[in-house]
Order: sequence, then structure tokens, then C-alpha cells
Amino acid sequence: MSEPLVRIVRGSLSAEELAALTAVLAARAAVAAGGAAAPAVEPVATWSRIERRPAYFSPVSWQQAA
Repeated sequence: MSEPLVRIVRGSLSAEELAALTAVLAARAAVAAGGAAAPAVEPVATWSRIERRPAYFSPVSWQQAA
């Protein structure tokens, strides 16, 4: 089992210390959540309309090389 991220040993926090701790934890959570999200990818159409494609390509054509 991994160790906890934060462990309170003793004492009490002032309002400023609690605000600082909250800011640090929120920043760490935002970084962790931002790295896990996949970047948005634009969809690519893999189909083509038959009437817009030439009827025949020569097997030795430069167009078949791609």
C-alpha cells in the first residue's frame, strides 16, 4: 500500500495555513487531472464517394505509390 499524500501529525492550522494547504492540494489535483486527459482529436472521414473517385488507376501510376 502506498503512503498517503498528506498526514496530519499534530497541531491546528490557522486560516492562512489552511488556505495555503488547500491551494497546494488543488494545484496538484489539477496537474494530475490535466495530464490524464487525452487531447482532443478531430475526426477524419475514412470514406469517399464513389462518383468522385476515378474509375481506374494504373498499377504503375504515381497515385498508387502513396
